[in-house]
Amino acid sequence: MATTWQRAGLGRPGRRGIFLGVRPRDTSPDSHEAQLRAYRRLGPAGRARVAAKLSADTRELARAGIRARHPEYRDEEVENALRRILLGDELFHRAWPALPLLSP
Repeated sequence: MATTWQRAGLGRPGRRGIFLGVRPRDTSPDSHEAQLRAYRRLGPAGRARVAAKLSADTRELARAGIRARHPEYRDEEVENALRRILLGDELFHRAWPALPLLSP
């Protein structure tokens, strides 16, 4: 029996994957296919390393943006503003009820 993801064309048959049909507008079809082949060659562990690096880089860019907008923030405040971005106001407040909602 096919899963919902498979019925939507996003499952494992043919190992097509969820992102096969998603190509950035500024990327040619040939370049996109080359990128997908490179990701496939990395294997699951390599793709996980790439994802972790992209996540860390994105968080660092977000921290830089917070610091640029709020040079008066201490490091702890920058981290709290980043947590607010990542978690949203409700979850941030539930996790750290005593902390103010700092502007990111």
